[in-house]
Amino acid sequence: MQLEIRPDPAEVGRARKWTRSRLAGSGIGADEPVAETLVLLVSELVTNAVVHTGCPAVLWLSLPEPETAEGATLRLEVTDACSRAPVPRWADGDATGGRGLALVDGLADRWGWSVEGDGKRIWCELDRCAPSDDAGAEQGGGARCPEPAFGTHGSYGTYGGFEGFEGFAYEAV
Repeated sequence: MQLEIRPDPAEVGRARKWTRSRLAGSGIGADEPVAETLVLLVSELVTNAVVHTGCPAVLWLSLPEPETAEGATLRLEVTDACSRAPVPRWADGDATGGRGLALVDGLADRWGWSVEGDGKRIWCELDRCAPSDDAGAEQGGGARCPEPAFGTHGSYGTYGGFEGFEGFAYEAV
């Protein structure tokens, strides 16, 4: 499933709404943490594409069929025609931006980016937790989730784990 994004900040809200509508048919409830996290990741990556590149972009989602949704991996990709790479940027504590990819790093199980023609593709994945047999038996229980693969970001390096690190942004390289 894909959605073409114009270089307009209003597109971010449209991308969130589109994502929620696609989740409805996937067997993933809108109130599930993985759904809320996916919508936030869409918001961050589309915002980066729209605000920092000024180019059209394409949002692509890979969601499971309802019968296979349990324990599935959800994948989100945003491609754009801008060749500027996402690179670390130190965001001041009072800054209103510059933390989008830091959020992606902390929320996604995996993420990365690659050159795509004259532009780039930024992707992330979320592993949906499989319900456990002893749902609710332990405090906070109810699902078995693997530990997130924090700091594993494909072939372009690892950005997670920097002490004092506050954000990423696109910068000319």
